Amino acid sequence: MIKTIFKITKMDCPSEENLIRMKMDEFSSITHLDFNIANRKLTVFHFDQLIQIEKAIVELNLGGKKISSEKTDQINFEENKNQKKTLWSVLIINFSFFIIEITSGLISKSMGLIADSLDMLADSLVYGISLFAVGGTLIRKKKIAKIAGYFQITLAIIGFIEVLRRFFENEKLPSFSIMIFISILALIANGICLYILQKSKSKEEAHMKASMIFTSNDIIINLGVIFAGILVHLFSSNKPDLIIGTIVFVLVIQGAFRILKLSK
Repeated sequence: MIKTIFKITKMDCPSEENLIRMKMDEFSSITHLDFNIANRKLTVFHFDQLIQIEKAIVELNLGGKKISSEKTDQINFEENKNQKKTLWSVLIINFSFFIIEITSGLISKSMGLIADSLDMLADSLVYGISLFAVGGTLIRKKKIAKIAGYFQITLAIIGFIEVLRRFFENEKLPSFSIMIFISILALIANGICLYILQKSKSKEEAHMKASMIFTSNDIIINLGVIFAGILVHLFSSNKPDLIIGTIVFVLVIQGAFRILKLSK
């Protein structure tokens, strides 16, 4: 068995991890992948094909570079059975709040809430790709990723068009009270997700660390929508809502392109 360590400078969320996992599916000699998101390191346990594996890592354009490669006697790798259950809990919470936020966003006419709902959907898609495609073929994983990515981009583009329309037309002010109330609920939901992940016995595992980073970013977005709601009320303008909506839509599209990388 060979243990090869790579430094992946642009690996900071589940999308990059899934991208690498799917790329590594092409190599039958790989027995285990150990991701360290916090330190942006990947440890590959394999029997041969080192040159091909290193080339594949570099081709992903994630700043991958081999640090070391040595023989190892390690052959057993512990997989925590509670990890999948924990990720299922986080996925259900994210998807539920996608429904809540998209509905309340349409009712309150808040683009910030609508955009945040799509960010929740993006998280759900990332977790879903990992969970639903477990044990599936590489072709199946790529097909799921392509559908999810294009669906997300389509929704974000529709959102951008609506932001432009509202920016140039005299639209009714969004309901700042609904914006703030729903965003506080979403903030609590993401706080619960973060608590679940941190309490997990497998919190040191790569997927858990990646999920905690993702959820922490969501909390920042929730705070942004709350702040925008306050500004809408103070200045009697829909511009703060449109600005935060635009920012989150950009983040959603970036996430969509990461998901699309999985389908290549």
